[in-house]
Amino acid sequence: MLSLSRIKKGNQYLIAALTVCLVAVACYIFSDFIGYRVVAYVLLITVSLIAIVFDIVPVLIAAVLSALIWDYFFIPPFFTLHVGDTEDAMLLLMYFIIAMVNAVLSYKIKQAEKVARQREEREHTLRLYNTMLNSLSHELRTPIATIIAATDNLQANTARLTPQNRYELVSEISKASLRLNRQVENLLNMSRLESGVVRPRKDWCDIADLVYDVVKQVEETHITQRITVSIHPDISLFRLDKGMLEQIIYNLLINASIYTPAGSTVSISAAGYADMLELVIEDEGPGFPKEEIGSVFDKFYRLKNTAAGGTGLGLSIVKGFTEALSGTIRLQNKTEGGAKFTIQIAAEASNLKTMKNE
Repeated sequence: MLSLSRIKKGNQYLIAALTVCLVAVACYIFSDFIGYRVVAYVLLITVSLIAIVFDIVPVLIAAVLSALIWDYFFIPPFFTLHVGDTEDAMLLLMYFIIAMVNAVLSYKIKQAEKVARQREEREHTLRLYNTMLNSLSHELRTPIATIIAATDNLQANTARLTPQNRYELVSEISKASLRLNRQVENLLNMSRLESGVVRPRKDWCDIADLVYDVVKQVEETHITQRITVSIHPDISLFRLDKGMLEQIIYNLLINASIYTPAGSTVSISAAGYADMLELVIEDEGPGFPKEEIGSVFDKFYRLKNTAAGGTGLGLSIVKGFTEALSGTIRLQNKTEGGAKFTIQIAAEASNLKTMKNE
């Protein structure tokens, strides 16, 4: 939420003065019932609230203005700055001092909270930076080392390598290159999300073709799981960003391949409901710890007590791109075991495909 303290200084003066005047008008209407001493409390509360959101100078002006208004309109004799009673004069003096001190203290507290918040943000950024470095030191260095070692073997032992050896080394280079490319893509996508420059480029997409293309890409990384697809052949065309949706599905399928046992099944289904696209990806893995489900979409977050690697960016990118497409994502554990991701994206749909098939 935008802080009111970001309002231009000139506007702060105006808003602070108008707020005090409006409260004073309301108090003046009911002054016969509440008395001028209660009005002082109401005005003090108003100055305190102004001090929470505005800079110090507009707050001090509001404090002085409230004291003058209280004296002129509410303390007998009315409509004059003269105070006839000594007790009322002392009350006015105390009001002025309390209003000024209250304004200054409220501002100081707000500044202290701002400094503490900035310090906490710096510490959080430092933790994320250290986490990212630790992740990248493994996730980027490992495939690079694999590529270098396999390349050295191909170059140094050309005469002694059998065709099978060469095939295995090339396969290792291919897998390491795909892994390296995946991590670089995730870093670039996260940079786009962090910079706020992500703008969906919408076009009509055939969901079935898109899903099968992504599944093929995932299978080319030599995963050990079996992927099943369930999409009604007459599903509507949807107008959305094809690249973002491909990245969402790709990251979810790769995540499932990392955390589910070899030979298990990962299923993906797609359905259209009017102007709503729903994608469901389920697996047969161990699921997610209940206490960690709320954190799995956080940047650089990795599940505790797991041996699997990763930079912790995949699912945060999934959430970021889903929200960029005006969609929502929900994660839940299945009762029979495994995880279930449900994505719903509001998008313009077309029945052109259905009409063509008819």
